[in-house]
Amino acid sequence: MAAELENLNDEQLLNLICNNDNSQAFSVLVKRHNRRFYYLAYRSLYNKEEAQDVVQDAFIKLWDNPKIWDAKKKAKFTTFFYKIIVNRCLDINKRQRKRHLEFKDSLAHNNELNQFETAEHKQKQDLLESAIQSLPAKQKMALNLCFYEGISNKEAAEIMGMKVKALESLLMRSKQSLRKVFKIDDV
Repeated sequence: MAAELENLNDEQLLNLICNNDNSQAFSVLVKRHNRRFYYLAYRSLYNKEEAQDVVQDAFIKLWDNPKIWDAKKKAKFTTFFYKIIVNRCLDINKRQRKRHLEFKDSLAHNNELNQFETAEHKQKQDLLESAIQSLPAKQKMALNLCFYEGISNKEAAEIMGMKVKALESLLMRSKQSLRKVFKIDDV
C-alpha cells in the first residue's frame, strides 16, 4: 500500500488523511516535503533546532487537525503549508529580533557549496547571508520564497497574505538594501 501512496499527489494524500486517519499517507506527505519546509524555516531563522521545531509543530498541527486544509478552497498543499511555516517563522523573528545570529552553520546546508571552495567565496557568502539576515523579516521571507525556494511572485504573495504588488515592493526594497550593503549602483 505504501508504494501506491507514493504515486498520489499531495491533495489526494490529504483527502485520505482527512477521511481515514491514514498514518501511512501522512508519512508519505512528511517524507515528501519535510526537507523543503525545513530549508525555508532554516533560511528564515538560521537556527537548526528552531527550524526543525517549526516544521515538526506544523506537521503535528496538520496531523491533529487535518481539516485545517480545506479542499474546497482548491489551494495546493504546498501553498497552504508554506503559509503555516512562513507565519510561524515571522512570529519567531518578531520575538527574537535582537538575538545574535551565527552564520557558520548556514554553509553546511547549502548543497551547492563543497569542500574545495576558496576562502574568499565563503567570506562573500557569509557577508551576503549577514546582509540578508539584517533585512526586515518580511523582506527576508519574500527573498527566501522567491529566490531560494523558486516560488512564483503570485504564490509567494498568497503565502504571505498580501497582493503581488506588495510582494514585489518588498523584493525591490530588499534588493535596494542589499545594493547599498555591497555598494552596487542601480543600473
